[in-house]
Order: sequence, then structure tokens, then C-alpha cells
Amino acid sequence: MVNVPEIFGSMVFDEQAMKERLPKATYKLMKKSIAQGKPLDREVANVVANAMKDWAIERGVTHFTHWFQPMTGVTAEKHDSFISPSEDGRVIMEFSGKELIQGEPDASSFPSGGLRATFEARGYTAWDPTSYAFIKEDTLCIPTAFCSYSGEALDKKTPLLRSMEVINTQALRILRLFGDTDTTRVNTTVGPEQEYFLIDEELYKQRKDLIYCGRTLFGAKPPKGQEMEDHYFGTIKPRVKAFMKDLNEELWKLGILAKTEHNEVAPAQHELAPIFTTTNIAADHNQLTMEMLKKVAQKHGMTCLLHEKPFAGVNGSGKHNNWSISTDTGINLLEPGESPKENAQFLLFLAAVIKAVDDYQDLLRVSVVGAGNDHRLGANEAPPAIVSMFVGDELQAILDSIEKGTDFEQKDKEEMEIGVHVLPHFFKDTTDRNRTSPFAFTGNKFEFRMLGSTVSVSGPNIVLNTIVAEVLDQFADELEKATDFNAALNALIKRTIVNHKRIIFNGDGYSEEWTKEAEKRGLLNLRTTPDALPYFISEKSIKLFTKHNIFTEVELNSRYEILLENYCKTLNIEALTMIEMARRSILPAVIEYTKNITDTLTAKQSIGIDISKCKEKEVVEELSYITSMIIENTEKLENALIGVKDIEGIQNEANYYKDTVIAAMNELRVVADRAEVIVGDEYWPYPRYGELLFSIL
Repeated sequence: MVNVPEIFGSMVFDEQAMKERLPKATYKLMKKSIAQGKPLDREVANVVANAMKDWAIERGVTHFTHWFQPMTGVTAEKHDSFISPSEDGRVIMEFSGKELIQGEPDASSFPSGGLRATFEARGYTAWDPTSYAFIKEDTLCIPTAFCSYSGEALDKKTPLLRSMEVINTQALRILRLFGDTDTTRVNTTVGPEQEYFLIDEELYKQRKDLIYCGRTLFGAKPPKGQEMEDHYFGTIKPRVKAFMKDLNEELWKLGILAKTEHNEVAPAQHELAPIFTTTNIAADHNQLTMEMLKKVAQKHGMTCLLHEKPFAGVNGSGKHNNWSISTDTGINLLEPGESPKENAQFLLFLAAVIKAVDDYQDLLRVSVVGAGNDHRLGANEAPPAIVSMFVGDELQAILDSIEKGTDFEQKDKEEMEIGVHVLPHFFKDTTDRNRTSPFAFTGNKFEFRMLGSTVSVSGPNIVLNTIVAEVLDQFADELEKATDFNAALNALIKRTIVNHKRIIFNGDGYSEEWTKEAEKRGLLNLRTTPDALPYFISEKSIKLFTKHNIFTEVELNSRYEILLENYCKTLNIEALTMIEMARRSILPAVIEYTKNITDTLTAKQSIGIDISKCKEKEVVEELSYITSMIIENTEKLENALIGVKDIEGIQNEANYYKDTVIAAMNELRVVADRAEVIVGDEYWPYPRYGELLFSIL
């Protein structure tokens, strides 16, 4: 039986490990560094490094690595051993403060979006002491930021840490206006729910599209999909349960607060959700979670698919980003309080989020871009591409009363005075959830539901932190100048609600009526990655990010280039994979099956049967047509890829892939999937959807 408290964090050099192994003075300095986000001096770092090394060696570790998150979408690591030569020709195990604080991996082969030339190889990793070091596969992993020789951020952690500092600064300004002198730090916290698919590993190995692209590029609908609604929250199958048990243990060892596990809507789909933690740690933990999902699945003879849409016709996978703001004194700033002052403070922070989401709806959409997520958004399983907010009936009624200047009476008649308005204390979960809303208030947090399952949560939270910090900055500027704080506060909240209520929508986000209504309200509907990304480098966006030192203009443009390049490269790989599968496997299978039926007709004719009346003749004719269309559509897709060479500019290239290449891919898939419905099992070259989705027993 697993002793969870005993194994939890056993592979993490956390506060308990530091307390046990560091001198008291060093431990206090380390805690102060973590709490305030300040660097350690070299002498203290040497003491920490030596203790960390001894702790790791006791657990069988021989190497260390600076674990970082470049713009590849996955993590990176270069391993160095602890060994150092001694005078007697042998070795000793050493780890210095310099090695702990800073590393130097080659930066030339990571995406930089034009930030540096290929020959400019030098890059630096810098230790993030707020995220604990951990042991993974006998290697000590030190979470780090990654930057170029000239200081530009080449990773996702650096701007995330910057955004956390900015919202801390601006939130503290607001709290001081409310008389809060106890809070010394404000952190955003995140709990990212992670959806994924599990399929049999042997079947996975037979699908080139899954191997190369992470999703099926061909596949006819099986007799049964998710229409019976019997998988969601259903009994977890023994093989999956065994996988989940091992996964939880591995995550718990790494200090990851894995809490919830269940079957999701689609067959073979599941979800894992952790307890909230500080945003940069949550981002690190989610990257580790995705890595562990794949590794543990392999041990159980399965493959974990993290693609946003691995199968057509059933739900894809998302990642719900549950985001909130908390103080180091334990107050959730997005939770209604017990007193008028607390409720006024809550309303101001709520108003800030409303304004931020409305003002920067484009950037929230940009934060979740990707070729995979384009398949999922708006597909009656995920929120639409139109950004809106859900606040629920009760909170909506409160906002309405503030806008109209009328008192709001709660059913139990509990009323609290706030200046000239009345706001009740209301409890969590007094209204339903809205799964069609991209950005929903759920009691004491917002659930940003547009994220795709493979995305790093760093990007969306960089945007969330920054846009809310910007609005808090505006609010603080106004309120700090006010002669009558309460009057200015009430006027500000009311004005914000009136000016930004268009972003609030509590209805069905899937309906056609909402699409039309959103257009009337002036809300953006950025359906694809190429549609959304230009907003990332707009004048407004550059002004926002440079003002708060989240990105330089150069860093913004580099990320724009990287994201567009990734989009184009992804579609190019998918198109080439389709061509290979169609030419080498699907087409031969259709021809062979056609020959089999033709031989049957010939045999019938040889014994005097009138084959003009045989149904097999109709099948042969349809297969003959399908064969011609597979050849024709494969050539069309090939020509579409050739046409890419004539396109100048990465934005134009992305638009071409969106409009021309994807259209050709869809045409080829339609005829190939039609062939799959007809061709016999022994001829079809790939496992079908039914096998893939229902293979785990």
C-alpha cells in the first residue's frame, strides 16, 4: 500500500529538504529569496548547491541538468555529471553555486524567430529558485529560465516570471488603497486540468499519422462513438486504473498535486486535474505531467495522445486554466468577502478582469493559437473562437444593479452597504457552470477554457497576468488621485461595467445566434491561427508588453515568427504524411480489394451469370471512381505544397496553408475515408477508429 504523505515530494529538494540540510542562516536566506523572488549571492549558492548535490547523490543521482522550456513546446535538458578529477587520478563529486545558478546550453538550434543567427550559439540558463529542483530518472533537474547571449528571452518561463512581478506590483497598489498593509506579495495561482487519450501501443505503431503528427489524418466514423454518453465519468477500466495509479505515484514523488482523475466524454479519453499552486510552479508541473503521461503509458503498453484533436467526430482534448489572484496572507482576491470593504475590493478586481478581457480579447485568443487547437475551438466540445465571459445569474444581477444604481436584494435579505450601492455576500456555486464559455467565473476563480491540450500554460498566463496588471495600473492611477475614495471607487466600478458589459455572455456559446450577436457587439471571431497572430504584434500589443517589460518589441516579433513557422511546419508535415499514406498504403489497398471483387465478377461471368445485374459491379464502379479521386486529390495536395515555394512572407505562407493546403487535405481525406467504409478488414492497411478508441479493456 502506498504511503502518500511519505512519498509526496520525496524527489523534490523542497522546503523540508532544505530545512533539514541547510544551515539555519542559509535556510532563512533561501526562504527569503523564494518569497521575494530575489537572487542569492554566490557564497549562499555554494552552500545550497553542495547540500542539493549530497541529497541527490543519496538517491542514486550522478548527473544534473538545467531544465528549461524553449519555444519548442517541450522541455529541454543537457546533462552534466557531478564528477571532477582529483589529484590522485580518481574523481570526486562536486557541484558549485556557479553551476547551480547558471548554465550554458547551445542556443543556436532552438527556435529564435530571427532573434539570432545560427552561428550565434551562446545561450544561458538561470536558476529559478521559486520552483524547486527535483529528480527525474536519476538526474537532478534545476528549473531555469533561458536567454540569449544578448539577454533576449528564448523561453516561456522568463516572460511568465516577469508577468508575475508586474501583477504583484499593481495588485499591491490597489490593496494599499483599501488599507491593507499586511500583504507583502500577490501571486496568481493556477490549476490546469489536463485531458488526454490512451490507445494501445501496438495499434499506435501501425499508424504513421499518429507517429508523425500526433493525430489521425484519415479515419472513417466507427459504428459507435460518444453518442451513448456512457464513457464520461464511467467506471475506469482496470488497465487504465493501473496506469493512473502509477502516474499518480510518479507525480506525487515530484511534488505535483495530482488530485482528480476520471473518464472524459470521448471513448479512450481521460482527464487529470491538480490542486492550485503558484503560476510558474503550475507551469513547470504541467510540463512534467505531460511528460509523465507519455512515459507511464508506455510502461503499460499504451500510448498517450496529447493532441487537441486526435480523432475526427469525437471530442478533442483541452486544458482548462483555472486562474485566480491570492495574497501571501491567504486572501483570494476573486472571492466575495464577509464585509462591505472586502466585497468592494472583490468588485474592483472583478471589474479589472472584465475590462482586461474585453480590451485584450485578441491577445487571449492569440495565447491559445496552434494548428491543433484550430480543429477543436468551436467544434461543439470546446468554447468558440469568440472570447466572452460568463459570470452567472446572481453575479450578473449584482452587476446590473450597480449599473442601474438600484439595490440588490438577496433571497435571504442579507444586505451590506458599500457607498451608495448594496452588494450581498453570496456563496460559491450559486449558479450553474457554462461549458460553452471561453472564460467563466466559477466562484473564486476564472476558468479559461480555450487552451489546447498540448499548449504550455505559460503563454495564456503571461497574457492574463499582464492584461489584468495593466488595468489595475489604470485603476490605481485614478484612485490614488481621488479626493473621495469611496465615491471614486463606486464611479469607477460602475463605469467599467457599463463600458465593458459587451464581453459578458451567459448563454449558449455554440449557437449561431451568439455568433451574430457577438458580431453586433463588436467582438472578434478569430477562427484560425493565421487570423489571430497579427494581433500579437499590433501597436496596442507592443505598447502593452513593452510598457510592463514582459517582452521587448524584438521578442514579440520573434514569437510571432516562431508561432507562424510552427503552424506552417505542422501542416507541411501533415500534408506530406497524408501523401505518403495515400500513395503507399491506402491506394494499393483499394486497388487490391477492387481486383478481388473484379476477379469474383469474372468468375461469375465464366459460368454464365449475367454480371450486369450483380451488385458487385456497382461496388467495383464506386471503387474505381474512388481510386481515381485518391490519385487526383493526392496530386492536388502535392501541387498545393509545391505552391508554397512561391509564397513570400511567413504570414502569407500561413494564410496559404490555411486556405489552400488544408482544403486539399480535406478533399483527400473525404475520398480515403469513403474507401475505408467499403474495403474489407484484411485489406485495409491501418487500424480503424473502432479499434483505436475501444482497444483498452
